[in-house]
Amino acid sequence: MSYDEHKQAAQNTPVRAGVITVSDTRTEATDTSGRYIVESLAAAGVEIIEARIVPDIPERIESALDELVTHCEVIVTTGGTGISRRDTTIEVVTRKFERTLPGFGEIFRMLSYEEIGSGAMLSRAVAGMWSNVLVFSLPGSSHAVRLAIDQLILPEIHHLVWEMIRQ
Repeated sequence: MSYDEHKQAAQNTPVRAGVITVSDTRTEATDTSGRYIVESLAAAGVEIIEARIVPDIPERIESALDELVTHCEVIVTTGGTGISRRDTTIEVVTRKFERTLPGFGEIFRMLSYEEIGSGAMLSRAVAGMWSNVLVFSLPGSSHAVRLAIDQLILPEIHHLVWEMIRQ
């Protein structure tokens, strides 16, 4: 099968997702990035299992991931991907990965570079698979979230899940 044939075959694959906003300052009222992820995924036919906000504390991030992994095919985190000492999402998530999707981070940073220049190198956005779940870790910036969701995740989410679960 060609790429297009695979993508066509995958378009009706059911997808359940969890969204985790990692932030010490965001609330439900101010979490524009998490809300955008939820609304965009839902509009694409993805069932949202849960959306939550957790502080940038490794144990809390890991606990949220562990609670969602048995209920979802996709988990999207936003926040905690920068280079400050408080940004620990990437360390937690990558410890869980059984396989990585290096192309996601590479393309994300390329697209970011085209928009913002050398500041794109500050992002450590990653994607990988853990326990038959796709995990995407995005920056907290609303602009970065829109770029990742609209240009990378939504166009491929059903195809990625279909490929991940097929025998």
